[in-house]
Amino acid sequence: MDAQRAQEISESSAMANVTYNGQSIYIEHVDQQNGTATIHPLDEPNNKQSVSVSSLDEQ
Repeated sequence: MDAQRAQEISESSAMANVTYNGQSIYIEHVDQQNGTATIHPLDEPNNKQSVSVSSLDEQ
């Protein structure tokens, strides 16, 4: 995934099916300058992490 698409998903009110390492995640914030996203697993909202947007997959 690229940073622009990750940004679109994070701003959308519709829930997109995005995974990181095979786990469904929610994109909280995208840093387009650095190509990273702050994410958390759908079932663990307190387990936030910053990852490269290229490691995210849209199903």
